Amino acid sequence: MDTDAQLSERDHSPAPAQGPEQGSRSACFSARPSSEKEAEAERPASEEQPAQDAAAQDAAAQEEAARRRAPRLRRLASRPAAVLVALWHRPVLLLAVCVTFVLLLSAFVVQPFLIPSSSMENTLRIGDRVLVNKLAYRFGGEPRRGDVIVFDGTGSFLRDEPSENPVTGLIRGAGAALGLAEPPATDYIKRVIGVGGDRVTCCDKRGRIKVNGEPVAEGYLYPGDAPSSDAFDIVVPEGKLWVMGDHRGRSRDSRDHLGEPGGGTVPVGKVIGRADWIAWPVGHWTALHRPPAFDGIPGPAGSHG
Repeated sequence: MDTDAQLSERDHSPAPAQGPEQGSRSACFSARPSSEKEAEAERPASEEQPAQDAAAQDAAAQEEAARRRAPRLRRLASRPAAVLVALWHRPVLLLAVCVTFVLLLSAFVVQPFLIPSSSMENTLRIGDRVLVNKLAYRFGGEPRRGDVIVFDGTGSFLRDEPSENPVTGLIRGAGAALGLAEPPATDYIKRVIGVGGDRVTCCDKRGRIKVNGEPVAEGYLYPGDAPSSDAFDIVVPEGKLWVMGDHRGRSRDSRDHLGEPGGGTVPVGKVIGRADWIAWPVGHWTALHRPPAFDGIPGPAGSHG
């Protein structure tokens, strides 16, 4: 049994040092959450790092691809502008490109045609430029009565093509294609009066031309002109055309070639196109419509309008 002195000495003796396992319960609880938080903080960082690295690599790859494409796109975008700038600084080249384009357009689509004579007055006057539609009969259509057409008269109005210096012919042909020079001597512009199968006669008691027995009221004739001073009676062969000028007193047309091969008629295959517009001068701007004079003309077998 302890004495009072022993108890007093025990109470005043220093307390033993506490180890980790001997600490208080609150100390144990406070140490555990801190270690868990550190572990949790380390765990997501270690798991998210590969994903972040992959995303960074993808972004870098996309940026590099965009950087490589940018110069190529700039080059492609600037190419037309560079071409235009180059052409602008090279007037001769620009002129050559423009002339080439117009020549191609003239060769296949629409051709300016300079009126060289008075044979189509007053519908067309000397110096007028008409636009010849080369597609008018290209896709199955054929010339109709009343159309104003441009055709190659070689073999019908001319037996042989006139000889010409090749260089001069090339220059003149280019000028004619642009509407700046007279057309070749083989090219003519006339109005279609009869088509294949039609019987065209001149004249009835009132001096009018008849087509398939029906008189034609030709209101487009030059004032004071008679429909014809020459009598004729012809049946137009299939695939051929009977053509006449509007200024009958000044026109050499089908009437003047009656005794020649073809009887003055023009093969449909020789037609270059249909004159649809007067483009120059500005004061003569107008469309060339088919006149109503032929609306009531019957076809030889009901096939021509």
